[in-house]
Amino acid sequence: MLSAINDHQVRSAAALALKGERRRGGWLAFFGPALIAAVAYIDPGNFATNIEAGSRYGYALLWVVLVANLMAILIQSMSARLGLATGMNLAEVIRARYPRPLVWCYWVQAEIVAIATDLAEFLGAALALNLLFGMTLFEGALLTGVITYIALLMQRFGFRLMEIVIGSMILAVAAGFMIELSLSRPDVEPLLKGLFVPGFSDGYALYLAAGILGATVMPHVIYLHSALSQRRIRPQGDDERLKAMRFYRWDVVVGMALAGLVNLAILALAAAVFFDQGRTDVATISDAYQLLSPAMGQQIASTVFGGTLLLAGLSSSVVGTLSGQVVMQGLVHFTIPLWLRRLVTMCPALVIIMLGIPEQEALVASQVVLSFGIPFALVPLLMFTSNRTLMGNLVNRPWTHYLAMLVCTLTILLNLYVLVFSF
Repeated sequence: MLSAINDHQVRSAAALALKGERRRGGWLAFFGPALIAAVAYIDPGNFATNIEAGSRYGYALLWVVLVANLMAILIQSMSARLGLATGMNLAEVIRARYPRPLVWCYWVQAEIVAIATDLAEFLGAALALNLLFGMTLFEGALLTGVITYIALLMQRFGFRLMEIVIGSMILAVAAGFMIELSLSRPDVEPLLKGLFVPGFSDGYALYLAAGILGATVMPHVIYLHSALSQRRIRPQGDDERLKAMRFYRWDVVVGMALAGLVNLAILALAAAVFFDQGRTDVATISDAYQLLSPAMGQQIASTVFGGTLLLAGLSSSVVGTLSGQVVMQGLVHFTIPLWLRRLVTMCPALVIIMLGIPEQEALVASQVVLSFGIPFALVPLLMFTSNRTLMGNLVNRPWTHYLAMLVCTLTILLNLYVLVFSF
């Protein structure tokens, strides 16, 4: 995993860019890590939570998606900063600085988060294959495992190829939803109100907000992003470190903005097509697929929706496996073959399918589990990036530190509320 990330051509191009080369495209050597991370922000779990939020509450929870995406920009920037400043990823820094029993506890909870992540990704991709091609969910899950394993083998040809392929898939998903949203013609006034006026109409809206947060701010890519930037380039001196961080910051803004637009489009689409037509009962991806074309009067609407779901599920499944490798290798210095990790992490999804548990319930619940995992990654990230001895001139500025503290506190409080609401 890490050897693939340290792609020689990428590092060479980045080094030239830092040394002031003005040749066209030099800055592109730094562009890519945030696109990989952004995949996790538009996985099938986002489809599930945003569709239910849009159909049940209209545009009212758009502001939650916006706030969650702004949080993601802050968090992923800090993750890239840690990797650049220390030459280690978050999991490795935790192992180096925390007591060993706590490190093992961190690894256990990180693996639980990884299981919840893969659950959503596999169910989403399998469901897309079922809707588009009539496969059973079990057959779709098995095919998803094979396709994602083949995609992971692309690392042998350099990680830059992986970035290009996954980036292309993200752009395809974004284009699909922009087309869908333009066809649905949402009302501008309630859309803007939902985007900028916060509020919850009832307790279940808050529960869905936690799901949206868990689907948007993904714990496993906090670990992965630091690994993607940890040895991509070794800056020489403080000036080069600051210049590299500026490049990475723009990478994060572009990647997270793209993911945010997709999430906003999904929720707004559900609000325009279902809620505005009185269909507040549309709470599953399957229902959305079946009803999109009749509701919009466009036969292609459901097909585009299914295609975006498939691309999102496959790409996020690849990223989830990469993240799991980073966490295991960093925290416990142990690795397993990719095919074995792929097999182990897909088992829960297969069990869910065989037990006949409704996919929407499993998807939304998995996103809430992810939300509970956020503080375990965010708290050490905040502590480490605010440590001047560790970070040098890339240490968090005071406003960044206090804003990140606020984000972490709000996340924990929201999760406690959901825990009480659920049980």
